[in-house]
Amino acid sequence: MVTTLSLAVPRAFGRVMVGSGGQTMVRGVTRRTVLGALGAVGVAAAVGVTLTPRQAGAQALGQNEPIEAALKRVFGGKAMKDGSGMIKLDIPLIAENGAVVPVSVEVNAPMTPQSYVKHIYVVADKNRIPIVTRAVLTPGSGQAYMGANIRLGETGDVRAIVEQSDGTLLQVKREVKVTVGGCGG
Repeated sequence: MVTTLSLAVPRAFGRVMVGSGGQTMVRGVTRRTVLGALGAVGVAAAVGVTLTPRQAGAQALGQNEPIEAALKRVFGGKAMKDGSGMIKLDIPLIAENGAVVPVSVEVNAPMTPQSYVKHIYVVADKNRIPIVTRAVLTPGSGQAYMGANIRLGETGDVRAIVEQSDGTLLQVKREVKVTVGGCGG
């Protein structure tokens, strides 16, 4: 015999019943309703945490960082050697469209666990944000090569900086003339 009790149980949990042995049973409770209720509690807690009022701060529009400051921030003032014997920087001398300039860097260096190219950086000296791209390599990469399309804001030097596994820095640079609308001026 089952007797129905009227307790203050939310409707989502069904009806509470007392069985013949005196056990209390909740009928109509499924895993889905329990998980839904716990999810709602979790969302309410998260919203309460993220909606707390905070002081709003202005965000800088652009990071106008001079080339010297960018190189010091990334490389810590380490000396850079001339890498023209090992690094091949392939970039057009005249970029007809500064928004899309193809660049590739190939390094003629061994890629063994003892000695390998760790990073390849492409740096545009006259850009607002000079460190344009960084490729991370491992000995498993097989070949020290990277290619990308970069954006150049104006005519200036473009550098390829290679960081080897022992911390040695090598660089090559080339001046790239950016023309407006394909005009040579």
